[in-house]
Amino acid sequence: MCLGIPGKIIETYEQNGLKMGRVDFGGVVRETCLAYVPDAQIGDYTIVHVGFALNLIDEDEAQKTLELFNQIGLLGEELGDAPDDAPSTR
Repeated sequence: MCLGIPGKIIETYEQNGLKMGRVDFGGVVRETCLAYVPDAQIGDYTIVHVGFALNLIDEDEAQKTLELFNQIGLLGEELGDAPDDAPSTR
């Protein structure tokens, strides 16, 4: 199953002409394409699906969603335990 996961943008940069960032998903950090959310800033929360930030959300909603994913055991399944620089298997 692939879900949109909320995360906090902790870094932004440009790579190959695209706005990119590092997003923290409750302790797991992943590189994310921010091209679809050009107004995104460090500290903003976003919904990420397969490495692409799709929209911005408020912190309260992000925290509630992360907690629900943790309660039902989906967060680990979606994010896996691979390090940030490991190649994606999806």
